[in-house]
Amino acid sequence: MSIPMTQTGSDSAARARQLRSLKAGDTAFYWATRLAAYAVLLLLGGIIISLIIGAWPALKAYGVDFLTTQRWAPSAQPAPILGGLSPIYGTLVSSFIAMLIAVPVGLGIAIFLTELCPPALRRPIGMAVELLAGIPSIIYGMWGFFVLGPFLANTFQPWVIARCAGIPILQDIFAGPASNLSLFNASLILAIMVLPFITAIAKDVFETVPPVLKEAAYGIGCTTWEVVKNVVIPYTRVGVIGGVMLALGRALGETMAVTFVIGNSFKISESIFAPATTISSAIASEFAESDGLHQSGLILLGLLLFVLTFFVLSAARLMLMRLEIKAGK
Repeated sequence: MSIPMTQTGSDSAARARQLRSLKAGDTAFYWATRLAAYAVLLLLGGIIISLIIGAWPALKAYGVDFLTTQRWAPSAQPAPILGGLSPIYGTLVSSFIAMLIAVPVGLGIAIFLTELCPPALRRPIGMAVELLAGIPSIIYGMWGFFVLGPFLANTFQPWVIARCAGIPILQDIFAGPASNLSLFNASLILAIMVLPFITAIAKDVFETVPPVLKEAAYGIGCTTWEVVKNVVIPYTRVGVIGGVMLALGRALGETMAVTFVIGNSFKISESIFAPATTISSAIASEFAESDGLHQSGLILLGLLLFVLTFFVLSAARLMLMRLEIKAGK
């Protein structure tokens, strides 16, 4: 039986219309995603330009001296004396101490959850760690101010100061007096805040290790530590480094929690038990009452933090690329 020509023509026309509709939808999707990507670049460029415009008066007035001057006196006469060395120092040191504490603890928790934890406890502990990431930063700050700070000042810091007295270098790093508000307190709060990011990402990437690799290592007599050191960590190092760098970016830019417990002192001290300040806490505590050159100096601090974070993330990306190239990917 032959198919009528009219039916064949209508089917072809229907298929053509369907193809045109699919092509139009695909084109619309392509341009929507492309415009979204361009919007991110435009937004980033707008932020950079606005920061440069706002920071230009301070950059023109102080130049490179802004990076090497410690004194911060916005009410000085005849002109404000502004130096960003102390906030930059506080930002770098507090983030370094925080990562020094959080990275081994976070990786240890992730290893315990994936390799050693009983199945009945794995989910509750994992959920508890992840819930820490959902606590607002201001709650961390209040807890640090009312609970952690007094405990450190009354118990931990006096004990450390007494034990380090007379020991070269350590007696300067851990010099007294004990204080509720200090660089160390802020660093410990930051460590607690970034801990869930490191733990969650490390746990997820550890679970991607093929079981056959670990079983082969156990089969030749390796201990759990040897399996983790020689199989799990090398296999997942790219993901682990990415998680650590994500946590570092959070630590560099944290504001409210640090403002509560760091003391906001624009004086660099050898002791980590002394009050200090960071770029974000300095901006948060002074921006509302600033104007003129003082405000421009705070915007310049924000620009420096933006550049610092950009270089940290860029360095992390280059490191990951080198590891991937070394691995032959």
